[in-house]
Amino acid sequence: MLSRRDMLKGSLAAAAIGAVGSTVFVPLRADAKAPLAGTQAPGYYRLMVGDVEITALSDGTGHFPLADLYLNTTPEHARTALANAFQGTPTHVSVNAYLLNFGDRLVLLDAGTSDLMGPALGKLPANIIASGYHPDQIDDVVITHIHTDHTGGLTLNGKKVFANATVHVPKLDADYWLDPAIRDAAPDEAKAFFDQAVSATKPYVDSSTLKTYDADAPALPGLVNTTHRPGHTPGHSALWFESKGEKFVYWGDITHGDILQFDEPGVSIAFDVDPNQAIETREAAFAEAVAEKYLVAGCHIAFPGIGHVREDATMYDWVPMNYRSDV
Repeated sequence: MLSRRDMLKGSLAAAAIGAVGSTVFVPLRADAKAPLAGTQAPGYYRLMVGDVEITALSDGTGHFPLADLYLNTTPEHARTALANAFQGTPTHVSVNAYLLNFGDRLVLLDAGTSDLMGPALGKLPANIIASGYHPDQIDDVVITHIHTDHTGGLTLNGKKVFANATVHVPKLDADYWLDPAIRDAAPDEAKAFFDQAVSATKPYVDSSTLKTYDADAPALPGLVNTTHRPGHTPGHSALWFESKGEKFVYWGDITHGDILQFDEPGVSIAFDVDPNQAIETREAAFAEAVAEKYLVAGCHIAFPGIGHVREDATMYDWVPMNYRSDV
């Protein structure tokens, strides 16, 4: 059998023979030069769940010091766990949203950040357009909870981004984040969250297109159901639907990232309003996802953020769905 060296010698000999006579064979070269493109592909991914078309949409990725934000652990341990999964510190964290086409109604789940969290985020409207839709076509925006990375994108420069939509938020969150008395009593470092909640929702409040839904009550009867998953915020809710025996659950901020909190559900994060309750909620959400084997989507799981949860030797594991080129 010829070795690589033998084959190389043969190639050189053939080249020498080709140069004999009046014709000299010059090896082909690729000298074309082009600047780096410097842009990512549009951030959307499409799939069908039963009769419902889902378009996963990226608002971008933020660069967050996750290891320093996790609670009930040490930054050193968190950095090691992230590094073992080839993730650095700070960590690139996805911000995702999901567009549901029910055939006669277009519903967006969460709204991204707008211009409130830096230039690497705020890409949701552009990605909606790239996906073949337009923000003006959206009938309803259903919010998992009122945090800046979920409601900031409702407005830009004080104007509605979703001009024809009704916005649905958890009543418990509206009662909390939009209450001036609670805002005034909050720590100074938390007051910005309250202010951003008010500014993001104000155009919808003023036009009577902001509605609330009760805990565990449908946000859109017959279309989008909710499961109260409190702790991260008082009204934090998973949003879900079923079609043709298939179930899709968008659980918002049950996890931040797809590494540490699956192996260690007892790790919470500094953004949790009630960290202990958030831990209980996460364990319940994981157990249900394992038992029912439904498709899960997470706001801060690597885009498109859709997959399944399974048990493994270290508690739980995130299993991203396999990429498909057909819808």
